[in-house]
Amino acid sequence: MASERPIVLDGGLSNALEDRGHDLSDELWSARLLKDAPDEIAAVHRAYYEAGAMVATTASYQASVAGFERAGVDRVEAERLIGDSVRIAREVRDSLTDGRQRLVAASVGPYGAVLADGSEYRGLYGVSATALRDFHGPRLELLIKAGPDLLAVETIPDVDEAVVLAELLRELDFPAWFSYSITGSHTRAGQPLTDAFAVAAVDQVVAVGINCCAPGDVRAAVETAVAVTGKPAVAYPNSGETWDAGGRRWTGDATNPGTLASGWVEAGASYVGGCCRVGPADIQALAAAVN
Repeated sequence: MASERPIVLDGGLSNALEDRGHDLSDELWSARLLKDAPDEIAAVHRAYYEAGAMVATTASYQASVAGFERAGVDRVEAERLIGDSVRIAREVRDSLTDGRQRLVAASVGPYGAVLADGSEYRGLYGVSATALRDFHGPRLELLIKAGPDLLAVETIPDVDEAVVLAELLRELDFPAWFSYSITGSHTRAGQPLTDAFAVAAVDQVVAVGINCCAPGDVRAAVETAVAVTGKPAVAYPNSGETWDAGGRRWTGDATNPGTLASGWVEAGASYVGGCCRVGPADIQALAAAVN
């Protein structure tokens, strides 16, 4: 999956769906629309592809069998919906006839995302490695069975969870990028990025890096990831705005990632895009900046 030019990722799925009028405030978040409005997910994938993204990241970040079951969906249907996240993106990709090579990355969010309480930004959940393995293993198998090009193991907040996921990637022998959520030079759980990136540097991982962080933290993290692993880096931060949990709103000023992405590429990032609050117009600007 190497490329002379950087591979442009998409932006945030949830903010693009909210911009289309969808309320994603329940525990399933964007995964709810796999059941209620799959055509809307397809429309967002198409918008990002048409904006210049080479990768569609599936609506599986917060999807799990247990989460769907809590919402009243039976196990068989829940497993089908998780697979549908990949199938929807593949169908959009395959419908485009301009000859450009595009990929589908199956999103693998952290255990904390399914708790829907912000735990993915703290990590260290207080559960055993066995429990994390029991959670992630079956979901990875469902996603792989649906036929993505690679996995997007993303927003991982701590080394403990990363160890479990890295071992599963070895066993399943399927390509993935692996990205942490960070603050400065540490994971969200406070561990040095040098330690975190080393854990993720397994053969099946094609790129190691960061996402869902401040844009200003990206370049130094990319440099560290490349130095530690010898692999290409992946980088897709938030817009720069900050989520106010009490007021349930975003505050601060946004930064278009396109203004910084060339620096990330110079530092060793081969996969670049955006996360929360980064939309199709932002990805269009980023694609123009790096290509």
